Amino acid sequence: MKNVIIATIAFLSLFLFINSIPKTKTSPNVLLILTDDQGYGDLGIHGNDIIETPVIDELAKESAQFERFYVSPLCAPTRASLLTGRYHLRTGTVSVSKGLEIMREKEVTLAEVFKKNGYKTGIFGKWHNGKHFPNHPNGQGFDEFFGFCGGHWSNYFDTKLEHNGKEVSTKGYITDVLTEKALEFIENNKKESFFCYVPYNAPHSPHQVPDKYFDKYKAKGLDNELASIYAMCENMDENVGKLLKKLDDSGLSENTIVIFMTDNGPNGVRFNGKMKGIKGSVDEGGVRVPCLVRWQGKIQPSTVKVLGGHIDILPTLAELCQLKPVETLPLDGISLAKNLFGESEIVDRKLFTHVAQPEKTIKAFPAAVRTNQYRLIVKENTTELYDMLKDPEQKNDIAETEPTITRGLMADYQRWFAEVKKEIKPELSIPLSKKLKFIELPTYEASFSGNIKYKEGHGWVHDWLVNWKNEKDSIWWEVESTEKQMFTVKMAYTCPAQQTGSEISLTINNQQIKAKITNAFDPPMMHSPDRVVRKEVYEKDWKTVVVGKIIVPKGKSKLVLTASKIAYSELAEVKSIILEK
Repeated sequence: MKNVIIATIAFLSLFLFINSIPKTKTSPNVLLILTDDQGYGDLGIHGNDIIETPVIDELAKESAQFERFYVSPLCAPTRASLLTGRYHLRTGTVSVSKGLEIMREKEVTLAEVFKKNGYKTGIFGKWHNGKHFPNHPNGQGFDEFFGFCGGHWSNYFDTKLEHNGKEVSTKGYITDVLTEKALEFIENNKKESFFCYVPYNAPHSPHQVPDKYFDKYKAKGLDNELASIYAMCENMDENVGKLLKKLDDSGLSENTIVIFMTDNGPNGVRFNGKMKGIKGSVDEGGVRVPCLVRWQGKIQPSTVKVLGGHIDILPTLAELCQLKPVETLPLDGISLAKNLFGESEIVDRKLFTHVAQPEKTIKAFPAAVRTNQYRLIVKENTTELYDMLKDPEQKNDIAETEPTITRGLMADYQRWFAEVKKEIKPELSIPLSKKLKFIELPTYEASFSGNIKYKEGHGWVHDWLVNWKNEKDSIWWEVESTEKQMFTVKMAYTCPAQQTGSEISLTINNQQIKAKITNAFDPPMMHSPDRVVRKEVYEKDWKTVVVGKIIVPKGKSKLVLTASKIAYSELAEVKSIILEK
């Protein structure tokens, strides 16, 4: 059972039934659509006269549109805040890889809140808040999970995805596949209340999209990168149309709250409504995104002027759906339900932004504070202040001419960061759940020594370790088990014929098991139809060698992989350690 605490009385009051919200015969369904790396300017409604997004443009006309809605500068932090109603640093999600993307198990998610209120819950797409149970979607309140857990995926055509913990092969383009699974979920649960979360991975790289869409934008004179991004957005727009049509055809539209939003600024320099900043930036363009809320016959089309953010989605939905109170951790977000119905209760508020690289030492910068009028930017050696009402493009830094405002906002930020930093615990262990018979420990979650390095360099999902040329070097994983467990251990590797004969050892506490790499396996990289050269590593197949059996004790341990013998110039390329019961 989760170690939860009761939130404040102010938070619980958000769940009280209010007369201003129209009553429905059954609790309203929720369809929450989140896109990946699609900026504010990647929609026709925001002045982009090249991209074609007719479905979302029409959805906007039927919705309450937030004029200024803010998320985090990167994928995983936004998702953690969206799901919990809390600033991501509180949830354990600091960055996007190397374990810092993981949301702590004790966090109470939207899915858990809805599930405890009798809803069926499903997620179809990118999770990016933990791979291992209980940090996995099925451990955080989702009955149904179809998609992938990492920060990106390497191939968008005929790829392998995950369905409730099991790998499955798919046919077709990934956005189409995810949509079909979401449609099945809606069909299977149309007679019950459901929470359907569709976090698409478009238009995140790699830049892959069917010819039909790509050729259209190439014909408009765009380069390959922009053509593929806009093409991915248009394909995604069509898939949003399929979801909305399903609601119409099933008679669910009037009893379904539809939210469309994106997870950060654009993943590159392109049209973004003249705002400064892109993905990864704490400037306006890095964190201001579209947010549309439609509830036919209930919420009237309008422009919501109050500042809103990802942290507000949970309390807002809880009030809109009139959910019974659920124990949770204290929220940072507030309910904006009344604002969606035309009432403006909030005069001003401060929203805080922080972005970190995947390092164990969490710095206080880059960061920002946003109010109705100002944006404070905190950098390593400078502080900037912008009047966003007079200077929405952030061209004139007024920090020196407005020192009182600058100092006041800086003090607010320092208090906030000191508070949330208390909850950051960068020493992470991989949970070994007794519920699982198969646990893979990928090398992108490992530590290593010497000249060993990542194939691509960043250690993102799908990356692996190469250059193991010294017998003194090692690879290790910090793990934690709730009880003593026995596993058969395998290592996933590739190795050309001329390098076979090397010997490996795996140790944990006083146990040691050994194996010899006798079988060569050196496949080519998988073909990937990229439109531009990718940043991510390409995929390839892997072979496994059985190392032996070990007993993992209760508590924290360290699994250490070493080279007893390197037969030739390099031991092997290592993908993961696999633990099987």
